[in-house]
Amino acid sequence: MSAAQPTVPVLHSEWIKIRSLRGTFGALIAILVATAGIQVLAAAAVGQAEADSLGEDPLLGAFYGINFGQIAAFTFGASALSAEFQGGALRTSLTAVPGRTRFYLSKIAMVGVLAFLVGQVTGLLTFVLGQAVMGPHALSLGDPGTLRAAFGSGVYLTLMALFAAGLTAVLRSAAIVLSILIPFVVMVPFIVGQAAGGVAEFLPDQAGQLVMHLDSTGRLGPWSGLGVLALWALAALVGGWTAVRRRDA
Repeated sequence: MSAAQPTVPVLHSEWIKIRSLRGTFGALIAILVATAGIQVLAAAAVGQAEADSLGEDPLLGAFYGINFGQIAAFTFGASALSAEFQGGALRTSLTAVPGRTRFYLSKIAMVGVLAFLVGQVTGLLTFVLGQAVMGPHALSLGDPGTLRAAFGSGVYLTLMALFAAGLTAVLRSAAIVLSILIPFVVMVPFIVGQAAGGVAEFLPDQAGQLVMHLDSTGRLGPWSGLGVLALWALAALVGGWTAVRRRDA
């Protein structure tokens, strides 16, 4: 029997866990609802006469809802991992799957796959529905950068979910992780940006969102910026893997 075969039931069990946890599954759905819903509301509120109210970059403005959807992505990634550290659930999981690396990677893989699938639907719907109320100011999928931004926004949400998941494996608390990450993406880029020039460009959200910009004027481009976010997520995931392997259940 190959090593890959026993992993399939583990992946299936991780899907069942996520589906059965209302808060976790609700956070997954909220990625789509919050992002696309707020985008439509914001576009309708500013109206066609104030089409530039969502920012100087019209392409980035077409994904304004991502600023809210990323919080749902954080919540999804964090809650999917934190459930294992409540009520001795981790001991039960490791009894069923003694290989800690297989257990951790299966959980992270399921979080990543679900976040990616929802993220791609979210990116496309956010763009299409938001632009539907912009009239003559609307962008189309054939305009420069729009397909890249739609796809990249889904990848961005996926990496944010994985970033939160890795940190939760380290800290073992969704509440702590969210209390760190939400201010981190809302406040820190502006504080650091004013105090240290271009350092903010390399922060997770600032770098990752470059994939949704029409033009990049800094040191990072759309894909290299997304690569910087991927490194943040990878660092968190490696930290989580180390914690799961070495700490007592």
